[in-house]
Amino acid sequence: MKKVKAIILRTAGTNCDRETAEAFRMAGAEADLVHVNSLKRERGLLDKYHIMAIPGGFTYGDDIASGKVLANELKSTLKAQVTRFVKRGKPVIGICNGFQVLVKMGILPDLKGKLDYSIEATLSLNDSGKFEDRWVHLRKEKASSCIWTEGLPDIIYVPVAHAEGKFMPGDGRVLKKLNDNGQIVFRYSGGAGSAPSYPENPNGSVQDIAGICDTSGRILGLMPHPERHVTYLQHPNWRRIGAKGRSPEMGVGLRMFKNGVKSARNHI
Repeated sequence: MKKVKAIILRTAGTNCDRETAEAFRMAGAEADLVHVNSLKRERGLLDKYHIMAIPGGFTYGDDIASGKVLANELKSTLKAQVTRFVKRGKPVIGICNGFQVLVKMGILPDLKGKLDYSIEATLSLNDSGKFEDRWVHLRKEKASSCIWTEGLPDIIYVPVAHAEGKFMPGDGRVLKKLNDNGQIVFRYSGGAGSAPSYPENPNGSVQDIAGICDTSGRILGLMPHPERHVTYLQHPNWRRIGAKGRSPEMGVGLRMFKNGVKSARNHI
């Protein structure tokens, strides 16, 4: 069987590319770290892949705003390649800085499903005014049809590490559409699914939104890092709980990458 090929897009300041690539390999895909300049030199390169991931980091030093420079670069120099990739129905995931890129490029939330690159939301400075580096609970939204979350527990536990993670829709209309369309994938939560307060919601996101998808459910953006929780050994309490006592939430991020690989097989 031919393997799914995932491209992990990187540039100056990307620092979660290797973890993301390893997560895809654990999920059964081939994964290549590819610099954005390679896509500029070889215009058909992106077509060779079945999944695109934009990982976390601080691309271009987060100058102007987090993810904005890379978003502008992709939109101005690689728009045709990216558009072709998305319109062929291939899965895309943006994690942390990658989420910021997708939103500031206009790929998410794409409320009309036309990929016209309209900017309908942003990710802004945390309400705390500082970098937040901690583990958080996320509640999976039942109304979402996101392909990346199939079979996940209702509550998952993953780390965040960001300074500009506050999700803000452009206006009330955008927020209503996100809810009505089932495009909200994850919300920050208390450990038992209760409404969060700080630091359970680490950034003050509107309606506790931690991740969204496009109308097709194939493109996911989220601030937390599922690639940092793909094995129970990464759980902060793994030594106390031990391998035999681990729960379904331990290593839960791997399930997301397996879902992406499963969906991508339709394009091989």
